[in-house]
Amino acid sequence: MKWLRSLVSSPNFWPILVVVAFAVLAGRSLIFESGYFNMHDDLQMMRQLEMEKCFKDGQIPCRWIQDMGYGFGFPLFNFYPPLPYLIGQGIRLIGYSFVTVVKLTFALSFVISGITMYLLAKDFFGRLGGVVSAIFYIWAPYHALDVYVRGAMNEAWALAWFPLIFWAAYKLIASKKKATGWTIGLALSWFALFTSHNLMVLIFSPLFAVWVLIHLWHKGSWHKIPQLVVSGILALGLAAFFTLPAFMEQGLVQVETLVQGYYEYIAHFADLNQLFISRFWGFGASVWLQNDKMSFQIGHIHWILSLVVGGWLIRKLLKEKSRVFKKLKKNPILLVTLFMLLVGWFAAFMAHYRSTPIWLAITPLKFVQFPWRFVAITTFAFSFTAGAVVVILKGKRIGRWIIGLLIIGLVVFNWNYFLPENGKMGPLTDEEKFSGAAWELQQTAGIFDYLPKAAKEAPKMPQKYLAEVMQGTGEIKDTRQGTNWAEFGANIESDSAVIRLGIFQFPNWRVFVDGTEVNTFVAEDEKWGRMYIEIPKGEHFVRAQLFNTPVRSAGNLISLVTWIGLFTFPFWRKRLGS
Repeated sequence: MKWLRSLVSSPNFWPILVVVAFAVLAGRSLIFESGYFNMHDDLQMMRQLEMEKCFKDGQIPCRWIQDMGYGFGFPLFNFYPPLPYLIGQGIRLIGYSFVTVVKLTFALSFVISGITMYLLAKDFFGRLGGVVSAIFYIWAPYHALDVYVRGAMNEAWALAWFPLIFWAAYKLIASKKKATGWTIGLALSWFALFTSHNLMVLIFSPLFAVWVLIHLWHKGSWHKIPQLVVSGILALGLAAFFTLPAFMEQGLVQVETLVQGYYEYIAHFADLNQLFISRFWGFGASVWLQNDKMSFQIGHIHWILSLVVGGWLIRKLLKEKSRVFKKLKKNPILLVTLFMLLVGWFAAFMAHYRSTPIWLAITPLKFVQFPWRFVAITTFAFSFTAGAVVVILKGKRIGRWIIGLLIIGLVVFNWNYFLPENGKMGPLTDEEKFSGAAWELQQTAGIFDYLPKAAKEAPKMPQKYLAEVMQGTGEIKDTRQGTNWAEFGANIESDSAVIRLGIFQFPNWRVFVDGTEVNTFVAEDEKWGRMYIEIPKGEHFVRAQLFNTPVRSAGNLISLVTWIGLFTFPFWRKRLGS
């Protein structure tokens, strides 16, 4: 029990417990109510099921899934970040249903977001300031939007890693020692973001670069640059199994559909009313102009408090006009508060149509799809600066009362946002979600996201046969299929036969007839991109399997070596040190 007494006596134990309590309150419906809820991205259970099937099949890391793409298979996790579903699989191992696993994974993102924000903010505003920032982060409207409306699992988890990355980088730079632990911690934090949300990496990276430069300048710790570089290399190595194929193999799928039609960013800017004034809260879609059926609000208390903090900051800086930079360098609280206020307001600007010239100038931004995604950055920045109110009110008798009222007001003001549509969960079981029309809908949803290039158009009906004779005569029997493999018997009566497999053609799907590899091709009249093979007369055993490309193998090897090095590092450091 000594460890328990040590834990309770830790100065951060009770503040973190308070943060967790507020996170549980935000996820109350997810944790304590049975059933499920409507969301935009209603593929969370499907993705979790497919991740589990990969584990059972020994396909690790998971890349190709069996049931999506209308049953013709799909290279989902070759391009779609897997970390939230790996976390979900850990919860699944405890024995929970898929319905419960998805809800608990969402709820856990609230908890981790709060804890990481506390860890960051406490180093600048103290423990009470850390608690304030954490609660503001958890209870921001955009956080509710991500979870209860959009069902954006990956983005919800990306929000959890923003503070952790900033905190680890700050601790690494501020440490007077070698700080090997913080080098590794920063690498792990970036690994988590890399494998949680591709687009948020694009948005967040420039902010991180400025954050690092600010602290290198403030601390005069330019000698820490090599450690920062090592941390970056380590992060890329840890995540290479995913990031390398996701980047290098984009040409194998129809990624252009991610930025066309509905997903063109030009249709999804928010206006000033939506960002700052409106209290509208809906569960519909983001559409053209002001017809949106969902909310993009920053949060009244968030942006008003940012103005209050900004006024305090200007007043502090203008006291000595000629020594502003000297004062900023001397006072890290003023420095980081100014930076985060600028970040928050700039991100809000990026969500507004007036930022269109920037979007046009920086072409890769089009992959962000929805400019209002920048509200996530505003939420991060304004939640952090909320902790500065503790510094502003320090020494004032009514300070704690004001802070308490702010927190209570925030929760009450945003209470109804943190509920599913209609205010409660609806009845649903795993069996109902994975059968009938619901199953077919999940098989087809998102089919244009990573449709293999071999397909001229998306399939119009589900896989009916794993294999069928298209030319010649013969019989297909004993069909079996897994996540990245399929096999069947073929009794061919004609001199030869052309067989069509109900699987998309995709690089390194290889087919073997009686153990000998045969060529695969896509017929000229094949619109859905399915594989074809030709086999001779007689009885044959056919097996198809997805193998790694050189890029996937390289990514796997780099990650394996990096993870082994990470886990064995303490051992080798001890041996070398001795």
